[in-house]
Amino acid sequence: MLEESLSFTSITTQLQAQLKSNLPQIMMLLRNNPAMAYTKITEIGLDVGKKYNIQLLVNFPQENKINEFDFYGKRDLSIIVDRQKRNFAIPRQTIKDVAAKIFGSAIIDDAYMYEGKEGVRVTFDGGRIDILPHSLHIWCFFDDKVNEFCNWLLENVYDSAQGSSATSS
Repeated sequence: MLEESLSFTSITTQLQAQLKSNLPQIMMLLRNNPAMAYTKITEIGLDVGKKYNIQLLVNFPQENKINEFDFYGKRDLSIIVDRQKRNFAIPRQTIKDVAAKIFGSAIIDDAYMYEGKEGVRVTFDGGRIDILPHSLHIWCFFDDKVNEFCNWLLENVYDSAQGSSATSS
């Protein structure tokens, strides 16, 4: 089970602190060897995630975003909880209802519905969130609504799904 105190906010706060404390090294690596800088950022995310028995991946969906240091750990994250899960521990409609309540006019669709799997995609001005039984992918800046929704997801969707297979392939 996830720790009582686990929240999206606490994970991202720790991630941001670790990235900030390593920023001088990351900046030097970016000048000399961008691939090594990305590797260092990935290692930091994975180290923070290990504390919660998850894989935490910092994503840079566009090449230039790696140079936007002020946003490290504040957008574009993947949280892999249990690679073996194919279905949600709660009704998918509940996830959609909470998303609608928090995001209002967002487009909320079923997603990745094949081979017995299920998922939900929430699309809104500024980005999207892909919710899968085994992982959560946040493709936007983490504002108050995103934090609220992701905190709810970790507590209500992934807490009961938490297993020891987050790091299994």
